[in-house]
Amino acid sequence: MTTQNQTQNAHAPTERVGLMELNGRPATIVGDDVQVGQAAPHFTVQVGQWPGHDLWAELDPLAATAGSVRILAAVLSLDTGVCDTETKRFNTEAAALGPVVHVITISADLPVTQKRWCGAAGADRVYAVSDHMAMEFGVKYGALMKERRWLRRAVFVVDQHDVVRYAAYMPKLGDQPDYEQVLAAARGLLAKAGAA
Repeated sequence: MTTQNQTQNAHAPTERVGLMELNGRPATIVGDDVQVGQAAPHFTVQVGQWPGHDLWAELDPLAATAGSVRILAAVLSLDTGVCDTETKRFNTEAAALGPVVHVITISADLPVTQKRWCGAAGADRVYAVSDHMAMEFGVKYGALMKERRWLRRAVFVVDQHDVVRYAAYMPKLGDQPDYEQVLAAARGLLAKAGAA
């Protein structure tokens, strides 16, 4: 006979220690890493900044941008230096990539914090969403740092058919993504779609 606790543990997400450090100690990462070639997991978040949607509105970003190329950028907090730099860079690049590419920044910040940051930074091309409530993105994408309920820095490029075509997890909290690789992956998908 199985107890309710054992049943719940059978469905609990994977917890991994030793992938990265948090304040000099091993962090616990919840969830499995997403791999290139797999279907991108759908997830629900709350809106910080998303044209046509109210603050705190619940949203599935992949469904809301179906048929386009998506860059998903997981960051700790928009109020930290590296995340600020990264999101501003992706905001600039989004303008150059055009309307068929959506850059979606996901953090555990409250939606009101995301909206304030976007307004102050003039970030009008990135979509900012909060994983604060359920941490569903963090678990499904292997990005949740359990000890602080933060997201580890990671970037994914998802194609028009919801398949992951690029995935990179930063080994240290202060590391920035390889912007050129991310942008090349997105542009390659646009070129492929144009040639079809």
